[in-house]
Amino acid sequence: MGVYSKILLVIDLTEDSEQIAARARAIAASCGAELSLLHVVEYVPVEPMGETLLPAVQIEEELVARARERLTALAAKLGIDTAPRSVATGNIKAEIVREAQEQGIDLIILGSRERHGLSILVNFTEDTVLHAAPCDLLAVRLR
Repeated sequence: MGVYSKILLVIDLTEDSEQIAARARAIAASCGAELSLLHVVEYVPVEPMGETLLPAVQIEEELVARARERLTALAAKLGIDTAPRSVATGNIKAEIVREAQEQGIDLIILGSRERHGLSILVNFTEDTVLHAAPCDLLAVRLR
């Protein structure tokens, strides 16, 4: 048994997701760890049309369904289609931390992009998760 036994791969489903997932798959294989995938849909509802919340609910459901399809396709492409995967909705940091606690995760892997100018002042996901995570965090550097 390696240093890590349960790894949570957090995927944002951008063009860099495949690179991050390949790195996570290699780390999980070298540690003999179980790999699970998570994507969080952080949906911010807009002012609903009319008196009903139906359009906002439908939009969120569509975003979740589309994310599930893309996550399944990515897992299949990388040969990790048997890995557990989930799509959560809500605050990204809170959902990552919750999932890690519930699953007993000992390593979270996510992507990290370079920041320049004013973006350095903004609190990014990897920074906020780092301080709240119940386990180690690996941020895969993306250019």
